[in-house]
Amino acid sequence: MGSCGQQLALGCCLLLAIACGPVLSHVPRDQQDQLEQEETQERPSSLDRAERNEENHEKYSPRQGEEPPTSRCYRCCDPSTPVYQAIPAPQINITILKGEKGDRGDRGLQGKYGKTGSVGARGHIGPKGQKGSMGAPGDRCKTYYAAFSVGRKKPLHSNDYFQTVVFDTEFVNLYQHFSMFTGKFYCSVPGIYFFSLNVHTWNQKETYLHVMKNEEEMAILYAQVSDRSIMQSQSLMLELREQDEVWLRLFKGERENAIFSDEFDTYITFSGYLVKHAADP
Repeated sequence: MGSCGQQLALGCCLLLAIACGPVLSHVPRDQQDQLEQEETQERPSSLDRAERNEENHEKYSPRQGEEPPTSRCYRCCDPSTPVYQAIPAPQINITILKGEKGDRGDRGLQGKYGKTGSVGARGHIGPKGQKGSMGAPGDRCKTYYAAFSVGRKKPLHSNDYFQTVVFDTEFVNLYQHFSMFTGKFYCSVPGIYFFSLNVHTWNQKETYLHVMKNEEEMAILYAQVSDRSIMQSQSLMLELREQDEVWLRLFKGERENAIFSDEFDTYITFSGYLVKHAADP
């Protein structure tokens, strides 16, 4: 360490000599010799300088809880130049620079809908609500009607075939369900019907009639041969479907068969009406 320190000191002296040469050339010789002597006396040896640095380091080393002493000036050529700690950058308290609160911004666009969650548990049954007010009355139930009543003023005698009794007098024919041309009642309102038949017999002749439903014999009106004529009647109830036919048939002429009437009075009548519609409970 001693040889290195000496070499460093000699190098520094050479640099000073080169730098100060021009200046010294203008100084008198006597003054130059005096300056060199003073410089030699003042320049300490490398060992003395190291000991002084250690003493200074011990003297100025900060104790625990104390601040380090202020920095001292050192020449760059001196060995063991102290290393100074980096001074930290000053911290600025941003809170003191905070400005006033700004206005509320515009509302952003609505985001996408998330996935549908699972169904939760069923909740408890709530309390029973109050009774509501009475509603408006409904429409009246539709009522169905069907009725007819017809008569005949001409007598009728049997022949070799069955004959349909045709009527020439119309008392009641609601909605024209009874055909005066064919002598048949055509059912347009299905349900239960009541039918009645009244005829006047012919003396010394039989009276033989059938009440027909389509082509089926449903009831018979019969009077034996007698010396006097009488009024004879028949009635029944039938359940009809739509487009069913009800009519009267005079038996064919195997025997003397006839019904009496004249042009002045009505001796033959046939009537029927709806008792109950098929849709009614």
